[in-house]
Amino acid sequence: MLYIVGLGLGDERDITVRGLDAVRRCAKVYMEAYTSLLSLGLDPASLANLEKMYGKEITVADREMVEEHADQMLSEAVDAEVAFLVVGDPFGATTHTDLVVRAKSMGVEVKVIHNASVMNAVGVCGLQLYRYGETISIPFFTETWRPDSFYEKIQNSRRLGLHTLCLLDIRVKEPTLESLCRGKKVYEPARFMTVNTAISQLLEVEELHGGSAYGPDSLCMGIARLGSDDQKIVAGPMKKLLDVDFGAPLHCLIIVGETHPVEQEMLEFYMIK
Repeated sequence: MLYIVGLGLGDERDITVRGLDAVRRCAKVYMEAYTSLLSLGLDPASLANLEKMYGKEITVADREMVEEHADQMLSEAVDAEVAFLVVGDPFGATTHTDLVVRAKSMGVEVKVIHNASVMNAVGVCGLQLYRYGETISIPFFTETWRPDSFYEKIQNSRRLGLHTLCLLDIRVKEPTLESLCRGKKVYEPARFMTVNTAISQLLEVEELHGGSAYGPDSLCMGIARLGSDDQKIVAGPMKKLLDVDFGAPLHCLIIVGETHPVEQEMLEFYMIK
């Protein structure tokens, strides 16, 4: 049996009772650590907190392990109970759908235990969940790679008056291009995109396309550490959010569409004064 267990968004206490029961009866426990992270991070002390709470030793699974060497974990699940822990909800990332497909093709039974994710917890900002268009991801730009395929998706949602949730890039244990060329992997320092960087890149793309999908005066909401005790939510024009210190990761951004009067009332609570 392979249990894919959602951990929620805050800290080790956000796991469900059902999820905790499953983890405690597993012979091996893995924790995915590249599509998202709990607010407590993954330093040795934080990992020790997780292991103490769950009563199990945890193996941290990076992108390379999950995408290239998952067969080892799945082979263990053929004869034993194995848990794969995912921050948020198990199906918040397509990688985990692929894992289920691979498990089933090997004859491994899969049980999914859900939890809160950014996709529903973002409702705390007051914007109605059914008034969102397509969710987009914004990657870090480099000198030679500045993708902007998300622009058309934002534009389509804006035309329909819908809000756009922007998920911001996380780079954990990513090999440098130079090291890949040399055939010996050297990893970049961990990086987490801020609301400020996301807005700066969005404005650059708008200037390039000139399609008036949004601009410096467009209303947005920046959110940091969603689901944690110290979460931060600030609403205002893009140009003003550029100067807000949102603090530690993880961050996400909402480009606000047309608003209902109740949504507008909630927005006022978070508006830059």
